[in-house]
Amino acid sequence: MLFGIAYPSEGYWRPTLAFFLLFLCAAPVLFASLPRKMLIFTAVYPFLAYWLIWGGTILLPIFIAVGFVGAYYAFLEGEKKFGFASGLGIGVVTAFVLWWIGGLIAGALSGVIALPEVASRDMGGFMLNMVLGTVCVSLSLPLGIVLALGRQSNMPIIKGICVVFIEFVRGVPLITLLFVANVVLAYFFPPGTNLDLILRVIIMITMFSAAYIAEVIRGGLAALPKGQYEAADSLGLDYPQAMRLIILPLALKISIPGIVNVAVGLFKDTTLVSVISMFDMVGVIRGPILSSTNWTGIYWEAFGFAALLFFVICYGISQYSQWLERQLATDHR
Repeated sequence: MLFGIAYPSEGYWRPTLAFFLLFLCAAPVLFASLPRKMLIFTAVYPFLAYWLIWGGTILLPIFIAVGFVGAYYAFLEGEKKFGFASGLGIGVVTAFVLWWIGGLIAGALSGVIALPEVASRDMGGFMLNMVLGTVCVSLSLPLGIVLALGRQSNMPIIKGICVVFIEFVRGVPLITLLFVANVVLAYFFPPGTNLDLILRVIIMITMFSAAYIAEVIRGGLAALPKGQYEAADSLGLDYPQAMRLIILPLALKISIPGIVNVAVGLFKDTTLVSVISMFDMVGVIRGPILSSTNWTGIYWEAFGFAALLFFVICYGISQYSQWLERQLATDHR
């Protein structure tokens, strides 16, 4: 129920270690009183967790991280010299070049500090729910902010794209998007591309959640008094500075309850992956466990344990959000 039916039993320590390291990763993000230097581990954790859970050579996540860092600095230099759009293009090209070179080196040195590889089809249990929930919530929040700002943009093309995306995704059931991820999404990539099923599911769940978060944040932006925008203009701030320093911090405070509501719903919706033959916790219970004669007549114990685990996680998220609201004084006194 925790690791699925196919994950190697001798490797259970790997996702367990990744789970406990998650608390160290999230702590400096959730609690501002902690030293900011801890954010370095937060940035390193996604690559470390990937290596622990999926295995393989440690060089691959290292080169992926190098690609992101190189893209960031290339973007800053490009923006400074050629403007935002050109800087973004330079950053993307830099990332792909570094990833291509890193992939070649990692393939040649595949035995360097390597763990036994585990295929995605062997992932399962509550571990799969945690991976999907954590990754999709982390990715959907910044994407939702971008979509909310795009929907309020004065540029017709950007606004139109964001409106169509949000309304289309919100009008389609998540289970339909999961079937698209399982069957259709591979056709949008070049022939011969073997995109991992978990990655396809992450893409679809992130898009689904981002559309709802975008509307929550748009409501927060609309709730701000016009004086906040005028104050930013009076200080001589340009659009990015005004959004980063004044508008978004206030809008996100207002939006905390709605964002948490979407996050809790998203985490529970990760159980829907069982309909596309991914053995998450519910899939393991409905399949291998209940098909065993040892569980005949006492299936309620398995579902009760699953309900308890989900309740603990979701209740913890809810309590943290209430604490954060009190800390940020979002009652507009």
